[in-house]
Amino acid sequence: MEHLYDKLVKYSVSDYYGFHMPGHKRQQITGAEKLPYEIDITEIEGFDDLHHAEDLFIELQEYAAEVFHAEETHYLVNGSTVGLLSAVLGCTGYGDRILMARNCHKSVYNAVDLNGLIPEYVYPEFDETTDLNGEIRVEKIEQILEKDRVISREAGIKAVVITSPTYDGVVSDIERISEVVHKYGIPLIVDEAHGAHFGFHEYFPQNANVRGADIVIHSLHKTLPSLTQTALLHMNGKLVDRNSVRRYLHMLQSSSPSYILMASIDECIRLVDEERERVFKPYVEMLQQLRKEIGKLKNLQLLETMQYDASKIVISVRGRLSGKELQEILLENYHLQMEMAAGSYVIAMTGPGDTQEGMNRLLNALRNLDKRLDEVLQGNRKQDKDLDEVLSGNRKMDAATMKKDPGFCRHPLIPAERVVESAKVKGRKGLALPWQEAVGKVSLEFVYLYPPGIPIVVPGERVSEEAVQQILDYEKNGFTIEGTKKKDRLEVLKNG
Repeated sequence: MEHLYDKLVKYSVSDYYGFHMPGHKRQQITGAEKLPYEIDITEIEGFDDLHHAEDLFIELQEYAAEVFHAEETHYLVNGSTVGLLSAVLGCTGYGDRILMARNCHKSVYNAVDLNGLIPEYVYPEFDETTDLNGEIRVEKIEQILEKDRVISREAGIKAVVITSPTYDGVVSDIERISEVVHKYGIPLIVDEAHGAHFGFHEYFPQNANVRGADIVIHSLHKTLPSLTQTALLHMNGKLVDRNSVRRYLHMLQSSSPSYILMASIDECIRLVDEERERVFKPYVEMLQQLRKEIGKLKNLQLLETMQYDASKIVISVRGRLSGKELQEILLENYHLQMEMAAGSYVIAMTGPGDTQEGMNRLLNALRNLDKRLDEVLQGNRKQDKDLDEVLSGNRKMDAATMKKDPGFCRHPLIPAERVVESAKVKGRKGLALPWQEAVGKVSLEFVYLYPPGIPIVVPGERVSEEAVQQILDYEKNGFTIEGTKKKDRLEVLKNG
């Protein structure tokens, strides 16, 4: 048996380079050199208690609020997940209605389930040219809220939740959305987990605190130099019942918060505050140069939309390779680990912890692969065995295959038919059926890809042919479907 610690040490000295979270990229760029055992303590005299702060943690969280331009900030050691759960539960009562983006993280869906909420969905625009689910349009939100106000003033929508930036880096217009949402007296919760770096350099957008959001959740560990699981929850304005949110934070967050993780949060905030230019100036310069050079490639495409987080390097070989195949090539042939593969693209996450050597390796790998693809397409390379090995099915790295666009998993988010609220299917008798036999039935389970954890099917929804086709396409292209108890089967309502 290989032990986790030994495996981590072995990996740490290998030449694999990670274009994925955490943002510190396994580099020692903060002043916290004495992690972890010798400073791993509990709530002892002089070190305060996060759940009953009297001095130290009051000061540290006020400092965090100042740096992130929030009115009130809380440390999170259970990741953004506990922040999203607390935000949604704290802003709603049992059985309330909520407006949420369909591409919200699964933790938002779990909050809906826990509080028996009735969700209304707003869907992101699907960009056919990039295969990316785009921004949440303010017009769609206003249309839903206006309709809701006309139909039911008393039992209306109690909160709005959106994700910006998305996993792919798409940014919505938070300022305009917040103005519309506030017009109806409703708080706006922004899952800005992937945007903790926003506002620290003009190359990136401003964070949602300064753009009008009432609650903002940041995953420090995703794009900043902080340890995994570290995050922040910010509150602003008068529309949020702050005591209710605090109550859920105390209820859901570990009663023994790690002082190592909290020290990591503090060091990260101190770094981006006191040494902002030293940290971000060289990083942004490297990033700009990398994006410029990738943009020159012939067969590999750098994807982006109008409003975009440039820290995300989204690379497509649309019509040539699937995202999964591209990920495997970069890992096996170049020892570069991407954050995620989607249908037709991969995501390389960058952060202040990245090095020039790492970015050069990515650029050189992409240049080399671009050249090899060009040779194949021109018929000058008859065989490429190491590339053939990662292709799915019977496909080969030849001109005929590469010139045929297979349309890898290009699926927008599918409008869903809710039959019953997810909380009401608990304990109901179910039957596990193969995907195709589940069409038309009411699901008792989530179905999603992780990452990013956005559901294709939600409990209580009728399973559509489009959803099943999407699931089958993902499986065909080597993606793992999660959320179900049994592989390749979905538990559905027995008599529904």
